[in-house]
Amino acid sequence: MLYLNINQLRRCMKTLDSSLVFYQAAESDSIEQEVFRNAIIKGYELTQETAFKLLKKALKAFGHGGKKLEATPVKDILRLAAVHDLLTLPEVERWFAYRNNRNNTAHDYGEQFANDTLTLIPTFLQDIATLADVLERKLGKEAENASS
Repeated sequence: MLYLNINQLRRCMKTLDSSLVFYQAAESDSIEQEVFRNAIIKGYELTQETAFKLLKKALKAFGHGGKKLEATPVKDILRLAAVHDLLTLPEVERWFAYRNNRNNTAHDYGEQFANDTLTLIPTFLQDIATLADVLERKLGKEAENASS
């Protein structure tokens, strides 16, 4: 059985959550707030990439080939995750929005983009926590112990 270590995803989630708290506590329009905003955007990107890597590993446990998964577009990975009850359909729709927003980070670092990203973060953090819990329950250490 494949065992997934969710610790890195939880660490990314915790760091992103802390960055948001610090951003909200910083004085409006200050350099500190801008630093934390930048940390949020980079943390958001890293958390997504970590989640997608874990989803690909999880899908291998359901019989999907590794080489084919590497060539599979992210939105199709998300759809496959729903097929295997790793995500719900409403979660997949939100993940599509997260991915679309993430793709914009490579092209747009303006204030409007940052504000758009900041509005997604609270729900994103909830969805990351849910995903981590589902992956841990289905493919984490406890799942491995339960099948032994």
